[in-house]
Amino acid sequence: MKKQLLALTLLTIAILGFNQAQSQTQNKWISLFDGKTTNGWHTYGKTTAGEAWKAVDGTLMFDPTNRVDGRIVGGGDIVTNESFTNFHLQLEWKISKNGNSGIIFFVQDDPEKYKNTWHTGPEMQVLDNEGHPDSKIISHRAGNLYDLIVGREGAVNAAEEWNKVDIIVNKGNLELKLNGVTTVNTHLGDDGWKELIRRSKFAKGESPDFGKIFSGHISLQDHGDKVWYRNIRIQKL
Repeated sequence: MKKQLLALTLLTIAILGFNQAQSQTQNKWISLFDGKTTNGWHTYGKTTAGEAWKAVDGTLMFDPTNRVDGRIVGGGDIVTNESFTNFHLQLEWKISKNGNSGIIFFVQDDPEKYKNTWHTGPEMQVLDNEGHPDSKIISHRAGNLYDLIVGREGAVNAAEEWNKVDIIVNKGNLELKLNGVTTVNTHLGDDGWKELIRRSKFAKGESPDFGKIFSGHISLQDHGDKVWYRNIRIQKL
């Protein structure tokens, strides 16, 4: 009997240790940018990141200055090599004056089926609210869930100043934070979510699967303007 109790105790300890180790692994922050290279990212539809995306002074910068016939050389949205479901994404961004970019998530890395990243992935807007004309549309301002939810105003810093972002997806709940302020908090996939999409630009036929798949890649947007990202990390939940 004593041997059986000892064996049961040891088994319980082993299970608890495994669960604790698994929990620690899930809660570990994973760096998505090493500060020196574009490793871990690729241009949507390609195998590596285009040359317009550069590691400069510890930042991941999009540089649109090299153009041929008006087209940015090595441009395009970049996506993570890895896909994520429940996660806490954290990063900092800085936009050029009058600039526009975005952080897109749940991207389906299938360019044959979906022409653009935003055909499947919702976007947290990155914008110079004071200078870019898109800010005239209230649901297109920095920190908003682009064209879906008008976020809390006043959290964004001026152009060429750093902003901290948290995007938290956990068991159907989505929270966006900008500089520590919750700008958006919503639930994915319910009737309210479907109504948001129905009223948005994404209801058009070219985006039939937009907002319907809640697992995918993280993307940083080429909107033709200079933008910087740094301290990009993610925690699987």
